[in-house]
Amino acid sequence: MGEATSDSNGHAAAVESTTLQRDEQRLNELRELFGKAEGDPLRVVGVGAGAWGSVFIAMLQNTYGSFRDSIQLRLWRRGGKEVSRESAAHLFDVINSREEVLRRLIRKCAYLKYVEGRLGERILYADEILRDGFCVNMLDTPLCPLKVVTNLQEAVWDADIVVAGLPSTEIRRVFKEIGRYWRERRTMPIIISLAKGVETALEPHPHILTPTQMIVDMTGVPSENVFYLGGPNIASEVYNKEYANARICGAEKWRKPLAKFLRQPHFIVWDNPDIVTHEVMGGLKNVYAIGAGMVGALTKESATSKSVYFSHSTSEMIYITRLLAENPGPLAGPLLADTYVTLLKGRNAWYGGKLAKGEITIEMGDTFAGTGTIQGISAVEAFYELLRQPSLSVMHPELNKPVRPVELCPILRALYKILIQKSAPIAAIVEGYMTEFDPRHLVELEHAYIPQLLRRGEEEIGRKLLHNNSFV
Repeated sequence: MGEATSDSNGHAAAVESTTLQRDEQRLNELRELFGKAEGDPLRVVGVGAGAWGSVFIAMLQNTYGSFRDSIQLRLWRRGGKEVSRESAAHLFDVINSREEVLRRLIRKCAYLKYVEGRLGERILYADEILRDGFCVNMLDTPLCPLKVVTNLQEAVWDADIVVAGLPSTEIRRVFKEIGRYWRERRTMPIIISLAKGVETALEPHPHILTPTQMIVDMTGVPSENVFYLGGPNIASEVYNKEYANARICGAEKWRKPLAKFLRQPHFIVWDNPDIVTHEVMGGLKNVYAIGAGMVGALTKESATSKSVYFSHSTSEMIYITRLLAENPGPLAGPLLADTYVTLLKGRNAWYGGKLAKGEITIEMGDTFAGTGTIQGISAVEAFYELLRQPSLSVMHPELNKPVRPVELCPILRALYKILIQKSAPIAAIVEGYMTEFDPRHLVELEHAYIPQLLRRGEEEIGRKLLHNNSFV
């Protein structure tokens, strides 16, 4: 028995040693691309500490944190956010149910503050508990301890890689501030955006702005330095080593080395050049996930109703993406999986389900304690306002006449009436997919691409817009 245990321990040690060597090699390869000298660590900073942003940095910490001389990992979040009394009590229960977490806090002499928080004798703060590995949006999944910075300038001024884990609605404001700190930089960092959402602008012609475009606009960072990473990733499940995959999209020079650096045994990262399709789909799936939550609650989780909704909503997503991307990638692989998992379990589906059950109201806003920001709400408005513009038209495949693009999106129209106009009941979402219009026409629609929807300030595009896409 003793020899068997010794052999087992020896095998485990050999595997760990091999893993460390592999991780160190990947880190050194990336450091070399950045031109890092010995003693100059690769500086990786997470901006935004929601569930996925926190988990992303925590995974890197678990993988590369032991190489302290070679990499520096830190996470920025705003200071001053109080943890509610209810959340403090729940966190205390979580801590006491996890022996390894309890022992770690006791060793750090940090356990007492959670006792006091549970008793209401002390206010806990989100940045404070994050240092101990607790994200306020994901209290049931303790993370590893993290280096947390509440001063944005301190966090980003010398960063080599910035991971943007903010809600899309916060990207413009935060990166505008970051851009001021980077004015004197001689070289610009690499930015990996995790944000899923869009903005709509109507001047000089209708177009959308994706998070990576906002980052470029606000910071002056070259577009080839900005990447989007997306996939079917529920943060808590990924951290608990459920098998997951993702794609990092952008310019070839960096995306392949970044994919290799981010890849882990349970988190497979592929690379892809098609940033437009992936970002647009990333925003759209949050829109249609709200409807999925509504449909599930309204139909008592009818598998038939939910599958019909899935069919119609994915058809609308494909159609909208074809309007925005000249050569859109197929809704397959991580794109399809990301859509499926978000409609199945994401926070936007949670929101739609709660609305349909009457447990929350639209008037309560888009941010909920323990859940975070419901990004699909702003995306509903952005896509609807874009596609309703009278200067845009597509040929209706059955009526054979020009219509505004939004007229071919009954689910999007229903969500807009429910969430933005507040002129329709929640049950209107069912009418959105109860249509005799075969959704295959959306997928097969020819000449759908409207170039100016992703471009700005080009006179030629403007002339084509007026000449080709006006109503007559």
